[in-house]
Amino acid sequence: MTEPTVTPMMAQYLAIREANPGALLFYRMGDFYEMFFEDAVAASAALDIALTKRGKHLDQDIPMCGVPVFAAEGYLLTLIRKGFRVAIAEQMEDPAEAKKRGSKSVVKRDVVRLVTPGTLTEDSLLEARRNNFLAAWGEVRDEGALAWVDISTGEIRVMPCPLVRLGAELARLAPRELLVGEMREADCRPVTEDMRVALTVVPRAGFDSQGAEKRLLDLYGIGSLDAFGGFSRAEVSALGAIVDYLDLTQRGKLPLLRRPVREEAGALMQIDAATRRNLELTQALSGGREGSLLSVIDRTVTAGGARLLERRISAPSRDLAQIRARHDAVRFLLEQSRFCEDLRADLKRAPDMDRALGRLALDRGGPRDMVSIRAALTQAGHIAGRLPPDAPALLTEAARALTGHEDLVALLDAALVAEPPLLARDGGFIAAGYDAELDRTRQLRDEGRGVIAGMQAQYIGDTGISSLKIKHNNVLGYFIETTATHAERMLAPPLSERFIHRQTTANQVRFTTLELSELETRILNAGAHALEIEKRLYDSLKSAILAHAGPIGEAARALAEIDLATAFADLAAGEDWVEPLIDESRAFEVEGGRHPVVEASLKRRGESFIANDCGLTSGTTPAIWLLTGPNMAGKSTFLRQNALIALLAQAGSFVPARRAHIGLVSQLFSRVGAADDLARGRSTFMVEMVETAAILNQADDRALVILDEIGRGTATYDGLSIAWAVLEHLHGANRCRALFATHYHEMTALARKLDGVENATVSVKEWEGEVIFLHEVRKGAADRSYGVQVAQLAGLPASVVSRARIVLDALETGDREGGSKKQMVIDDLPLFSVAKPATAPAAPSKVEERLRTLHPDEMTPKQAMEALYELRGLLKEAP
Repeated sequence: MTEPTVTPMMAQYLAIREANPGALLFYRMGDFYEMFFEDAVAASAALDIALTKRGKHLDQDIPMCGVPVFAAEGYLLTLIRKGFRVAIAEQMEDPAEAKKRGSKSVVKRDVVRLVTPGTLTEDSLLEARRNNFLAAWGEVRDEGALAWVDISTGEIRVMPCPLVRLGAELARLAPRELLVGEMREADCRPVTEDMRVALTVVPRAGFDSQGAEKRLLDLYGIGSLDAFGGFSRAEVSALGAIVDYLDLTQRGKLPLLRRPVREEAGALMQIDAATRRNLELTQALSGGREGSLLSVIDRTVTAGGARLLERRISAPSRDLAQIRARHDAVRFLLEQSRFCEDLRADLKRAPDMDRALGRLALDRGGPRDMVSIRAALTQAGHIAGRLPPDAPALLTEAARALTGHEDLVALLDAALVAEPPLLARDGGFIAAGYDAELDRTRQLRDEGRGVIAGMQAQYIGDTGISSLKIKHNNVLGYFIETTATHAERMLAPPLSERFIHRQTTANQVRFTTLELSELETRILNAGAHALEIEKRLYDSLKSAILAHAGPIGEAARALAEIDLATAFADLAAGEDWVEPLIDESRAFEVEGGRHPVVEASLKRRGESFIANDCGLTSGTTPAIWLLTGPNMAGKSTFLRQNALIALLAQAGSFVPARRAHIGLVSQLFSRVGAADDLARGRSTFMVEMVETAAILNQADDRALVILDEIGRGTATYDGLSIAWAVLEHLHGANRCRALFATHYHEMTALARKLDGVENATVSVKEWEGEVIFLHEVRKGAADRSYGVQVAQLAGLPASVVSRARIVLDALETGDREGGSKKQMVIDDLPLFSVAKPATAPAAPSKVEERLRTLHPDEMTPKQAMEALYELRGLLKEAP
């Protein structure tokens, strides 16, 4: 039996597909990217596009689907979000070239790029105000390290990171993709699934530290990594894995990577994943950005500033000098409000330089990216000129990075039009007057008739034949025509040496010249030639920009820093925030503190937030507030707002309070609320215990811990004993600052036993059986939990609330009279009393009956007064 034949095109497709396993193949065919076989089936379902078929392979129909090239980015984004990787196979030659090799020759194609979640660069695929990180975790001799890069901006960093810290760091960075070696996939997969990070397993060689070091040296053209500082073997391994992966996915066209920066874990406030989730720093519990801290405080006006803000909120500093420098800048801008407004107006006109530069470096940019860089550098110069010499250090240092770009700006000003097309292939982006050859070519392209008319006038003057014409037809092209009478003069020397005879007709003689032939060629090819010149000039401009990449990157970072400082100043002015005092002490004193997110929500409804004080200062001893009070009174809000105030202060912002004095916080821990983890088979209580264990095992004496309702997910006495022991451990072992909210009133006794532990409660008022929340925190302990009253507010049926009061009274009576009496009281409660119908309403009183007979609209003032005395008398008669 003969082997089934495979068409040359399908053979090429299968070869490319085999060379790129694990990725959908976008196979370029003219104006479409086509997909075949299993790729087509998967893509048609994911993209909701039609699945068709094309020809046969091994006697089976070939499934096929496709997307237009011009709309490919949107489809790519959908596929990436659904977990696919996509290999882009482009046509590497013109179809006409392929035909020269034979009519059945296949156009050469090859994969030019592998699109993955961490390697996106196009604006349409990225969020402008968020980084898109690709991370790699490596381990060498039991020492771990995490590296990460945003290839759209070129920023690359690395830090020591043992496996136990990987989850916390991934929560901070929120990378789209994590690279790990094949030997550690099982250890890392649960972490990435928790973080919803795409996990990419790479061969062990990708993390080999020796090979990684060589890749880094070759990339940066240096002889030793010591030029960038000291890196451990694990850090080199992680950095090298990223470079190797980028080389693979970008097919050798590496992005413009800045020099790697090593981060010290101790330089940042440590915040674990559970705390980030509980405090809703960058994402609300509902899953979106709305309702998060970031959504409320973001007043940046540039994309770079917005990305910097998210990084600062995700990782506040522990460097006291750095924090104070940021506060100095905010205070200066707050005091110079008009100057701050002018800066923000300039910043609004500064495009995203970082990402424009990144696209140009990867050959995915265009003339608009060049114009963006020109505009941003122009605004950078304006901003630098505005800053006074007495500005704080942070602003003056930024100003230095904003200057020195005049030559590049002048070049781009001279070379580029104001509003160029998106792509270089469209042409028309080089300004007139920049290149003489391009100007002449454009003139030929756009003004061919005028040029021919000028040449005709020149020939008339040279020959003295006023009837001479330059004409055109499809056979001869451009030619010179004159009458037979005048032709005799042109056929004789010296004119015959210049004018070449081409054709004689009945009444006319036609000539040409070398000049005219050359001009004709130039006119016919002027459009294509003009585009070629523009592409050549584009490449030269791109080279000039990339040669200036380092200073451009510094200017972009300086603009982001200034933008963030002005945004914090605008926030402080608009929301009445105050500069915190930050020092090396263990103080935590907040007067009139507020929760920024809750306050913003209340403000939208026209309501005001009740501010509260918090004082956790207790010298060298631990400082813990034990907070009691009913549900709905605001305990969780109070806990969270103080954690956010500490975070904002160390992020460089002013804080929502009247006054704040905060000793540096090394770690921030929060266990507020929990939910079942069904995927791992863990109950709410188990989740709570795991998070609490992490706090007790990690918190140091400079940590700030907020705990809410520890132990509530189990039996009362179990929960009480656990909460009691946890608080004692925080006090005796961790010795940290903490806010501990509980419903176990028995724990208030600890305030008398442990130095530094104080009772505090959220005030309420009870009125006629209902509870009114005052949201005021004061020293002391709550006398009750008011659970039944809160249940009534929630809308429980009246019979349920009534029954709950009976049971509560019985249990409280039993508590007061001893354990055995309590059990007797419970046993004596009627088993089915909940099912009894509600008590019938009492008969109307004489006052009510008399009121029903009164008609105020028909009464005179005297009659109304008499009726009032009558009702008063009836009231006295009532039992």
